[in-house]
Amino acid sequence: MSELWILVGATSSMARAMARVLAERGDALILAGRDMDDMAATAADCELRGAAYAKAMLFDARKPSTFQPILDALDDRIVNAAVFVGSMPAQAEIDGKPGLIDGTVIDSFSGPARFLQMLAPEIEARGDGVVVGVGSVAGDRGRVGNYVYGAAKAGFHTYLSGLRNRLTRAGGHVVTVKPGFVDTAMTWGIPGMFLVATPEKVAGDILKAVRKRRDVIYTPFFWRYIMLIIRSIPERVFKKMSI
Repeated sequence: MSELWILVGATSSMARAMARVLAERGDALILAGRDMDDMAATAADCELRGAAYAKAMLFDARKPSTFQPILDALDDRIVNAAVFVGSMPAQAEIDGKPGLIDGTVIDSFSGPARFLQMLAPEIEARGDGVVVGVGSVAGDRGRVGNYVYGAAKAGFHTYLSGLRNRLTRAGGHVVTVKPGFVDTAMTWGIPGMFLVATPEKVAGDILKAVRKRRDVIYTPFFWRYIMLIIRSIPERVFKKMSI
């Protein structure tokens, strides 16, 4: 039997790229997000590509009441989830309006974590299943340009590590994905972008990591080495830099 994938944040270009691949191999899909019209179009496309079925369902990280209906829609397939949710206001905006911190943390960490906490017993009951949590290289070190978003993603990384520890005991698995710059709506118009990856490249790396049951990946791979260098800079030097 094919597997079921819940794609949370399904209007993300990375999620759409992944949905197309999953559909072509015949998996069932629940596309979860806020823009129902956008997801309905993606669902129709996925069914034409061969998905067992594709449903569009409302998910809003700031409205936990939208979580349970998704869980109620699960069938008896092995259930997997990939979480692409997040928001990244410009740090300058947050500096002027500190209240934006709350939404950033909910969107990028606590909302997705709460949903995965509700999903975890379903994976344990089935004795199999994979969670893919899309974090960011921004979570590896606090940088003056986006430290609130980075802090939220760092928290999400730590949560995923603990969830991996839990689900491994029941036959499940968790992959933490740390993308560098990706060509998505979140990065459009941001100055200083370099080595920008396509959503299709990221989706391919994610599915390869799922197949190999990798724990943590950087995508594209060279970001592992870029971030190794950034993490190794002494704090007394790093605090004077503008990277």
